[in-house]
Amino acid sequence: MKRIGALFTVLALTLGASLGLAAKPVVIKFSFVTTLNTPKGKAAQALKAYIEEKSGGTMKVELYPSSQLYKDNAEGLNALIFNNIQLLVPSATKLKGYNPAFQFVDMPYLFKDTEHFKRFTQSEAAKKLLNSLDKAGLVGLGFWPNGFVHFTANKPLRKPEDFKGLKFRTQTSGVLEAMMKALGATAVPLAFSEVYQALQQGVVDGQENTLSNIYTQRYYEVQKYLSLTRHHRLDYVVITNKIFLNSLTPEQKKIFLEGIAHANEVAFAEAEKLNQDALNKLRDLMEVVELTDAEREALAEALKPVYDQYGDKVGWDLINAIKALR
Repeated sequence: MKRIGALFTVLALTLGASLGLAAKPVVIKFSFVTTLNTPKGKAAQALKAYIEEKSGGTMKVELYPSSQLYKDNAEGLNALIFNNIQLLVPSATKLKGYNPAFQFVDMPYLFKDTEHFKRFTQSEAAKKLLNSLDKAGLVGLGFWPNGFVHFTANKPLRKPEDFKGLKFRTQTSGVLEAMMKALGATAVPLAFSEVYQALQQGVVDGQENTLSNIYTQRYYEVQKYLSLTRHHRLDYVVITNKIFLNSLTPEQKKIFLEGIAHANEVAFAEAEKLNQDALNKLRDLMEVVELTDAEREALAEALKPVYDQYGDKVGWDLINAIKALR
């Protein structure tokens, strides 16, 4: 009888442990560099709410904004590949090491407006680009918008000659380096989290960013002028890894992918709203320089050498496919 009792005890403990493991929620660690009050942050919060509600709490999304876990560098991508985190939404150009075509967002004056970019994200060219991450163990899930990029500096920037001799913080991108060179300026690649201090200490003279980032990062405290150049875009690629995706049950995978699709819509709506709200606030905090069509065309003309240098690397098929969607 003692043996039978002991056997039941072991079985009960084993069953209890198994049930405990089964009840443990799937945790999705989501790392990003911006604040929660940005298009990316708002979309991330929408994703979290959707997945946790639809899964009845059996799936949890942990948000790590403002570079709490990783900066916008290779460290975060490596963490994703090895499943230390499950979601990352880097700026597209950060993926150039896997496919140089991801630098398409940096190409000057390629996109007409946000609707043009949205049409691209739903195109076959976009799907092909996302699928190119497969060989690295990554899964491209879509694109989130941030918006058009503008310059800030301590002087107004209207004409190509206004840029000569200045140093601008950029992301690490050959395209952006070529762009600065074409304007007679110098690109200084720095992590997103280091930009404010670099501006404050005069390491760089200016920077380029979206309106929502300029406002939420308080660059108006260390820069006098915002020039609305709209010279290229800063947009994100939503990526996970195969290890995580393959670990999900069919139902969990369905909820996860539906959550991503929901967050995509939120990202587009929030990008438009937050960038406009940011511009309205920045008008009271900085001198806003409105460029004429002729001034913007002069900048586009000055930046044409970038296409001569990087058209082949980014891929003319992709560039022309984007142009065709205008």
